[in-house]
Amino acid sequence: MTNLRRILIVGGGTAGWMAACAMNQAVKRLGTVVELVESEEIGTIGVGEATVPTIRDFNRSIGLDEVAFMKATQGSFKLGIAFQDWRAKGTSFFHGFGDYIVNAGPYSTLNHWLVARHLAGQDAVGPFDDYHMAAVMAAAGRFAAPESDPRSPYAYFSYAFHFDASLYARMLRAKAEAEGVVRHEGRITQVDRHADTGFITQVHLADDRILAADLFIDCSGFVSLLSDKTLAEPWVDYSHWLPVDRAWAVPCAGTGTPAPFTRATALEAGWQWRIPLQHRTGNGYVFSSAHVTEDAARERLLAGLDGRVLAEPRLLRFRTGRRQRFWIGNCIAIGLSSGFVEPLESTSISLIQGGITRLVNLLPDMDFNPGLAAEYNRIQALEFDRIRDFIILHYALNGREDSEFWRERRRIPLPDTLAEKIETFRATGQVVLLNEETFVTPSWQALFIGLGLIPQRLDPLMAAQDRGEVLETLRLRQQSLAQAAARLPSHGDFINRFCKADPA
Repeated sequence: MTNLRRILIVGGGTAGWMAACAMNQAVKRLGTVVELVESEEIGTIGVGEATVPTIRDFNRSIGLDEVAFMKATQGSFKLGIAFQDWRAKGTSFFHGFGDYIVNAGPYSTLNHWLVARHLAGQDAVGPFDDYHMAAVMAAAGRFAAPESDPRSPYAYFSYAFHFDASLYARMLRAKAEAEGVVRHEGRITQVDRHADTGFITQVHLADDRILAADLFIDCSGFVSLLSDKTLAEPWVDYSHWLPVDRAWAVPCAGTGTPAPFTRATALEAGWQWRIPLQHRTGNGYVFSSAHVTEDAARERLLAGLDGRVLAEPRLLRFRTGRRQRFWIGNCIAIGLSSGFVEPLESTSISLIQGGITRLVNLLPDMDFNPGLAAEYNRIQALEFDRIRDFIILHYALNGREDSEFWRERRRIPLPDTLAEKIETFRATGQVVLLNEETFVTPSWQALFIGLGLIPQRLDPLMAAQDRGEVLETLRLRQQSLAQAAARLPSHGDFINRFCKADPA
């Protein structure tokens, strides 16, 4: 067995520098050199400012201190996503991170809520959000770190972050370079391949430098310089189900204490994000160009901002889908070069993290056993497709009647994997999880119930319980969460105490 001698990452930004930090940490004991080439004249997308809780695992794995990270990136905490106007105008629900106090078996929170709702009516039990700690905290504008004691209500939530992606990439770059990663500034003009194997051998830069490597990681974004332009790997298109293909993005001034959640508001031809950081608020309108013009979408976004505009809006054009294969020969696509699922559930950085982690776990040597690539491609494809289904669900169960965009979304035939999930939950209240699910049972429950899908069946063991006992148990759960949230500091106070960024 001969270890890799040199790994070259093509492209910087969030994906490139995450890969640089993680790969360097994994292979430095092998004597493998990690290098990265990027061009400042090309720039990065840099609008992905919301995450899911797995980002905490990644930062911890590379030794990134959370307090330093929050200060350096102007970060705020994220307990989940508030969905406004998706089921119908004027409605809202919350997808919180973490679990319900009881989530398994016939006496779960969901089954208590369903039976109590059947016995006493919706008004008596309140929204399902009232029984999730993250949702209750978010509604109250509170935040603190979770506890590990399972007897505590603070053990049943998780959190992620909002942050400035360009500042995150800058922090990762400084860390990677300090630990030995070699950065090359330059624009790639040519890619060479081995005549027999088709493996990439080296890249040429505009100033005539040549960079050779054994393993190439394509983090070149939507350009996909290696995976698409060089290797012509086919694209698996998701746009039949997810037709949004544009996004306007613009920052505005903050308007007080940042909320501990992302807001996603359904609009006529897509949806608008609102991501509060310490120093500003990120905003965007993700839309279908078949249903609204770019100019009209831009005006719609600017009309709905809460604060003063801080920069010119940027237009991003994209298509949803993924590469058929992610690992081809000695090249692995990570980040936007590997695929893109619209940012509705903030999964872009999670997909980067998953791709990097699997590469570390399946690290090849100079033999490049094809079984490693086959397993990597299998798992990556499943993860993309599972996230695809979760995103489609938001549209498939919408109840809006105000535009053709939303009516079309209900008419489109669904992937079999999603259709079966919906029908199983509708009939039984059970969530069927498949391999490589990013979102697990509590997330699916929050979306199903939030979008108005109420199971037709009550669990017989739960339904057989005493009426008064069921209602009292649910009332106590609701009360305990509300009281627990009220004891916590406000989100703003928590940030000011522990991780307030220096003035910009």
